[in-house]
Amino acid sequence: MKRFDCIFAAVIAVIFCIFAAANIILLRIPNESIGRPYRVEIERLALEIEQSGTESIDLSECRYVTNVEKFSDNFYTTESDYAVREINGELYIFEYAAAGPSRTPQIIAVNISLAAMALLCLTVMLFIRRNIIKPFNALSDVPYELSKGNLTAAVKENSSRFFGRFNWGMDLLRENLEQQKKRELELQKDRQTLLLSLSHDLKTPLSAIKLYSKALLKGLYPDPERQTEIAYRINEKADEIEDYISRIITASREDFLAIDVITGEFYLAELIEKISLYYSEKLRLISTDFVVGSCENCIIRGDIDRSVEVLQNIIENAVKYGDGKSISIDFSQEDDCVLITVKNSGSSLSDYELTHIFDSFWRGSNAGNIPGCGLGLYICRQIMHKMKGEIFAKAYDGLMCVTAVFQKA
Repeated sequence: MKRFDCIFAAVIAVIFCIFAAANIILLRIPNESIGRPYRVEIERLALEIEQSGTESIDLSECRYVTNVEKFSDNFYTTESDYAVREINGELYIFEYAAAGPSRTPQIIAVNISLAAMALLCLTVMLFIRRNIIKPFNALSDVPYELSKGNLTAAVKENSSRFFGRFNWGMDLLRENLEQQKKRELELQKDRQTLLLSLSHDLKTPLSAIKLYSKALLKGLYPDPERQTEIAYRINEKADEIEDYISRIITASREDFLAIDVITGEFYLAELIEKISLYYSEKLRLISTDFVVGSCENCIIRGDIDRSVEVLQNIIENAVKYGDGKSISIDFSQEDDCVLITVKNSGSSLSDYELTHIFDSFWRGSNAGNIPGCGLGLYICRQIMHKMKGEIFAKAYDGLMCVTAVFQKA
């Protein structure tokens, strides 16, 4: 903001200098440089004298020439400007007023033009300052505050139409981050409570097993039938512990991501346009062939933003785990569904691994040192299920094919 104000002040100073220079130049221009119309009158009168003599000279229509007379032997004196012409062998003196036309209208016209341009320039800069620079400066601290975790302060609205969508998006981002933070805290609390509860429940069967084991070691049950009964009870308690462990594992793999889906309707062409616009340039830069097949436009039921997220996750996986040669998007229709298949070359997953690629925190043998957490396709499946769709994968002939199934509206 301060830098723009400095530029604004510099522009005003430059405009002032232009005004001053233009007026100084105009005032210093001599009358003669503007034009010498008196010479035209002198030449016209000289032609008349040459043709008809001095008796027919009429100065009533002359604007500059004031007197014409023959040159005599007497010393000629006059306060007016004059010019001498030789006509028919005699010298004639033409007195004239050399004052040219007034430069005041020119000076006024130049100043008006400069003032109009200066006013336009200053108006544009004031408009930019008020409607673009000032609102943006007010938003400059928002990302920094969000990065520090300050999610309570709402993004202030302003009347600038240039940042209306940006303000709305930043405030929506803040609200989403705040909601995710609350959900994360609630989830951590629920998990902690669950783990404490299950840990307490595990103590009972574990204590019983230890008690039965000590009794058997000390020979307190010499009867074989009694020993069989104790072994049966130990097995029951082991089953209880196994059940608790299964519940812990299930809790750790439950839907820990709260994914909101706004069900609506959108055109297939709109979805493909968003994907193609971004990945055409990105894949071209890494020299990967990117082909988008033809499709029949139709209306799809779901969330357009979440659908873009699904395809982005699939394509990002194709970029990371493929061989970088080619990625394509194909389309097909079955019943009331649209199938969008992303194919990439360089698949090396086994059939066994394909059954687990949609599990949370699972990564295939081709992950290697590639960074990731194994959640991309898991999130895709959660989103597709919430949109009443499906997603599956298969591999053949060195191609990895991931297909998202959308319902038609």
